[in-house]
Amino acid sequence: MTIDELYEKLQSPLFQDTPNGDLNYNFFVYQYPAEKEYEIRQQIKEFKEQLIRPINYVDALTMNIFEEFCNFLDGQPFGKLNPSFLKYLIDKDDTNPESVTKTLTNKANSDAFFQHIHNRIIEHISIKDNKKRPYIFLYGIGSMYPYLRTNVFLTNYEKYNRSSDYKLIVFYPGNVNKNTYHLFGMLNDEHTYRATLLINDR
Repeated sequence: MTIDELYEKLQSPLFQDTPNGDLNYNFFVYQYPAEKEYEIRQQIKEFKEQLIRPINYVDALTMNIFEEFCNFLDGQPFGKLNPSFLKYLIDKDDTNPESVTKTLTNKANSDAFFQHIHNRIIEHISIKDNKKRPYIFLYGIGSMYPYLRTNVFLTNYEKYNRSSDYKLIVFYPGNVNKNTYHLFGMLNDEHTYRATLLINDR
């Protein structure tokens, strides 16, 4: 699916109708070559700007999952002398990188982090005005490696998911071959996702 085709789908009233418009699960994956990461990030920004215009009145939430993770850690104190767990880990990384990597992995896979993402989404879709909010655009997947794999995130987030309230569209820097996902075109995820791959379905 090209970028233009994806935007056309995002504009579709049927696709925007989260409770009734699509019989598939509400997790979607848009794959692209890893070298186009920053081009895609710019495109996501343009999607948001185009969709919110009066012709659509769609306000999409764009979430860089790596930035969300950093904000999550920064908002947690560590002991009495460290108001930011993120800053503590950055300082500790020079002397004990293996321990920091283990801690980051545990935090990225924790229920507390998934709850943080859930709270951000619910805050967004609960705004009361004249706009529709059917889409969550999730990107920054590559930056989260090796702390959190996409399939683990999608699987563990299901307990918080509200499938009739929004569609989570994951922008994935890699490719899919026979239901196996390859991050950056090289690294295999251990399991397939319960998600719909966005392809040209014409």
